[in-house]
Parts: sequence; C-alpha cells; structure tokens
Amino acid sequence: MLLRSGRSRSSRRWRCSRRWRCSHRLTAPTPRLVVVGFAALSGFVIMPQLTPGKLGHAVPVKFTIREYLLPHQNPPAYSHDPAVAKDGSVYFADQQASYIGRLDPETGAVKEYPTPTPGSGPHGIIVAPNGEVWYTGNAKGLIGRLDPATGHITEFKTGDAGARTGAWDPHTPLLLGDKLWFTAQNSNKYGMLDSKTGEVKLYDSPVPRSKPYGLQRAPDGTLWMALFGTNKLGHLDPATGHLETVDVADPAARPRRLAITSDGRIWYTDYDRGYLGMYDPRTSTAKEWKTPSRTEQQNSNPYGIGVAPDGAIWYNEARQGNMVRFDPKTGASLVVPIPTRGSVIRNVSVDSTRGRLWIAESGVSRLGRIDLR
Repeated sequence: MLLRSGRSRSSRRWRCSRRWRCSHRLTAPTPRLVVVGFAALSGFVIMPQLTPGKLGHAVPVKFTIREYLLPHQNPPAYSHDPAVAKDGSVYFADQQASYIGRLDPETGAVKEYPTPTPGSGPHGIIVAPNGEVWYTGNAKGLIGRLDPATGHITEFKTGDAGARTGAWDPHTPLLLGDKLWFTAQNSNKYGMLDSKTGEVKLYDSPVPRSKPYGLQRAPDGTLWMALFGTNKLGHLDPATGHLETVDVADPAARPRRLAITSDGRIWYTDYDRGYLGMYDPRTSTAKEWKTPSRTEQQNSNPYGIGVAPDGAIWYNEARQGNMVRFDPKTGASLVVPIPTRGSVIRNVSVDSTRGRLWIAESGVSRLGRIDLR
C-alpha cells in the first residue's frame, strides 16, 4: 500500500582528526574532506590450536580504517545500517533522526533525505541495481523507496505499529528481482513487497516468538533467515513463500545476522552466546567458534557480519568495539580495534569493487571504512 512521499536536504560540516588505536588528537578543520578518523591498525591473531598464554601477539598485517563524522544534530546522527552504491557512495539509515543519508567518501559530503513519515525509524537499507534505495521504517510499519535522482521517497505500508497488526516493525530488506523480501522481528512475520504494484504479502513464521531478523540470498537463489528468538535458521523458497527451519549448533544459540559465502555455507553471529557459527546446507551440519574477546565473565555480543572479496568473514564484537577477521580455511581470527570507542556495529556492507568494508558506528555519529587491500 502506498503511504506518502517526501524530498531531501543536504549539509556539509567538516572536522578532521587522526587516531592511532585508542589515542585521540583533533587537527584544524579541513575544507573539503570529512575523514575524522584515520589509522593503520595492527591486529592480534588468534589461532584455534594455541593456548591462551600464547595469544595476542602483534602481526604485521595492517588495515587502514577511516572514520567519517556525520553532521546531523538534535538528535546526533545514529547510523544503523550502511549500503554501498555502484559509484562507491554509501547510503545509511539514521534510526533516531529518521532520514536516509548519503556519504561521498571522496569529499565527505553528506546529503540527508528525511523520511516523509516522522519518527519512522529507518533500520535496514539496500541499494537496488537501478540505483534506487530501499529501507525499512521499523518504528512505523512501512517500507520506503528513495529515488536519488529526484530525492523523492515513496512509502508503502506493511503494518500498523500503533495497533501492532500486520508487519508493524519491518526489519531487514532484500531485493530479489522486482520483489522486496523483508523480515519483521517482533511481528514474528516475514513478507514480500511487489515493487511494481506496491502489493504486500505477509507470512507468519512457523515458530512462535522466533523473531525473524537477518536475511540473505544464497547462490542457488533461495533465501536464508536468522530466527533471533530461537536456535534456528529459516530457509525460504521465494517461489512459494514457504519457510523451513533448521537447528544450529547449540540449543542456546541465538543467530542474529547472516552472511553467505560462495560455497553456500551460512555464517551467523550468535549474539547471546558470543560465538561465530556456520551451517552447511550440503551436509546439514553446523559448527561454531568462540569469538576472541568472549570470556566466562563477559560476552562479546557479535552482531554485524559480512564476507570480504577474499572469502574472509568479518564481524564485530559489539561489547568490546572490535572488528574481527575470521579465516574460514585456517580458523584464525584477527582482532582489529575500531578507533572510536563506544560504537556498536549493527551491520556492515562490503564494497567488493573497491575492496572496502563499511561499518555503521551507532552511538558515536560516524561511518567507518576498512580498506581491505
């Protein structure tokens, strides 16, 4: 159902600083570039066969991390999810201020597109092959489509947040052809929006209180879903809308976000337990690895996850403010601290063309970029 539409605003505010690990030093404003953090960070490699006393040695591998300050104020910018466009620009959903932002990584310019519905709480975001930007209005039961050429946003209703009916909290979007599939966590539903007609079709999760969350496309064209309220993954046939569920490694596991490698294996962050997990549909087996910073006393709360062009799995440890590079071939983990402490990486977006991993740093008004090569 078509809801309403709106247009854009733009702003430029520049500040520059340099960071090495946790150090912080501000420099004079830079007139054209808004890189606010820049660091070449060594990591700490964790090999699965080593004992704790042998862990944590510095390695020569370095990744350049840049941070971009987002200018929005009242409330401060709160990037939730990022999405990379073909030209390398990065769109992001600001959940608190309810706008879609576009960052130019070369100049630091940020353009804002306020959502037509105030307080819509943009959450998930993707960029379609034709350049259109789709997002979920998590707080108001809607899905929005931004045309960057005109700045026009069209909204489609998926549910009623006030009455808590339908898909009242759409979460993660995924475009498959002209059909936009999405999850709705607390509604315990998933759905499909026909981008040509605006028709919305909803499906109930077969598992009560399963909290459909992360959503990804497999190489065979089917979709996989994280059922965050359970220890299950959902396997969705987009031709029929039918969802089958499979159990992962541990009954206490709670998969939150997903990434799928080219061999079809499903990788997930187990947020509640502090593990990285993998399910292989070919063998119907699951395996898991404890995240580097998890201890008996403290969880690491892994959250956002993505696959780099070299096949490595990148995910974050939300509690410690780290990114982790996991090598599926060796099982080795490389811990890369995020320069600005206190950020929570809720999702990541991989720019395979330019070898960049984009991270939305919720809570510190920044987007981050890790140069992978």
